[in-house]
Amino acid sequence: MTQVTRRLVLSGLFGGAASAALANAPASSLRPVARTGLRVATSGAVRAAPAVDLIGAAGLGGDVTYVVADARSGLILEARQGDKPMPPASTMKVLTSLYALEHLGAGYRFPTRLIATGPVQGGKIRGDLVLAGGGDPELTTDGLGDMAARLRKAGVTGVTGRFLVWGGALPYLEAIDQSQPAWLGYNPAVSGLNLNFNRVNFVWKRAGGGYEVGMDARAQRFAPPVYSTRVKLADRDLPVYSYRNGGRVEEWTVARRALGKGGSRWLPVRRPELYAGDVFQTLARAQGVPLPAPDVVDRMPGGTVLVERASDDLAVILRDMMKYSTNMTAEAVGMAASARRGVTSHAASGREMADWLKARAGAESARCADHSGLAGASRISAEDMLKALVTLGPNAGLRGLMKEVPFRDDGGRKISGHPVTVEAKTGTLNFVSTLAGYVRAPGNTDLAFAIFTGDVARRDAVPDNQRERPEGGAAWVKRSKRLQQQLIERWVAVYGA
Repeated sequence: MTQVTRRLVLSGLFGGAASAALANAPASSLRPVARTGLRVATSGAVRAAPAVDLIGAAGLGGDVTYVVADARSGLILEARQGDKPMPPASTMKVLTSLYALEHLGAGYRFPTRLIATGPVQGGKIRGDLVLAGGGDPELTTDGLGDMAARLRKAGVTGVTGRFLVWGGALPYLEAIDQSQPAWLGYNPAVSGLNLNFNRVNFVWKRAGGGYEVGMDARAQRFAPPVYSTRVKLADRDLPVYSYRNGGRVEEWTVARRALGKGGSRWLPVRRPELYAGDVFQTLARAQGVPLPAPDVVDRMPGGTVLVERASDDLAVILRDMMKYSTNMTAEAVGMAASARRGVTSHAASGREMADWLKARAGAESARCADHSGLAGASRISAEDMLKALVTLGPNAGLRGLMKEVPFRDDGGRKISGHPVTVEAKTGTLNFVSTLAGYVRAPGNTDLAFAIFTGDVARRDAVPDNQRERPEGGAAWVKRSKRLQQQLIERWVAVYGA
């Protein structure tokens, strides 16, 4: 277990998760069609000196690279070290979205099924009940609760056999990035059966002279307790968290002195199939359908589908992923796309996406260690990111999946009514900040761009006990984001119609 300082954990102990927003998806599957390659402007309109001044004033160290082009023609207007491979951070999700849309289609839905291996007689399944995942990255406790209600409505009151859970639709990954501290909720396992982004909610409150602690799987309508993960308090200062995979039960300990008055925090799940089975067992029991403890199976048994739940359309899932930058979603949809190409492991899936990107957009610098950008080993140049935006983005409907990035004043407040619209994906790692997308401005100005800033040497030097909030990291990112806005404002002024 990686040790973390008590001060850093206390500052972030109350982190939670935003609920996913819903949006309308395209009605039909969209497949990208290659456009003409990028060309470089040769006119005298390029004015690099002001950009140099802005970069110098930001004082980031490391590298600042970017490319900006006309979004319609691909004509490069200005570049700085555009061919230098850089860590993309979460702008990797732009590439994953394009990859998934081409191989799965915008209307693809991930199924989750309840399967009976024998007939239903007298309300009892004469055999086993199987909870079978189909790779849905956004399945929540509420979704499982609805499936339990539908099972009871179908007349099922119990089983004579076992309760089985199957997550083999996607290969298992214990953690997205093994180098990250074990307790970070944005670095969970990935499976074909995922629940609540494979996170469990640790809750605590003062009671008498001590604490009441527990784990639950809360969503908007249901908040069942969790038994496949448990937590105990430890009388120590450090480490704040420790983790052990105990087989059927995941075991956490937390330093008592780090808790304060009370609160909650999402922790990652490493056994997602058991977690989902545990939660469904509780929800089914509440519906009058008692089930035995879940058992994980490697092969999905055959039988009759009693209940099937379809996820939202892929386009909606990707829009949520772009907005909330959910790493597990990126890994699940990227792996699902690679499975269509015959790939059977997460390690090979990133390489397969990089090969696809090279073939479809000529992005020779792409090196994809994952699909989310969490791994610091991934690399792509700003020029190759731009190729994907201009060559593949328009016909994939990529722009409609991106969130609007607001302009801010010197005090960090959003500027309302700004005439320039930026639709883009942000990315942040320790001492890495990236932005890639599109700019619309008055006068028919339409730009595509990629900005990568990163001090990789400083990132690599961050000690383990500062990995979540390194000293100076927040101020560095703030300066980088300010520089990104200044560059966009400059481009609109220089290249706007």
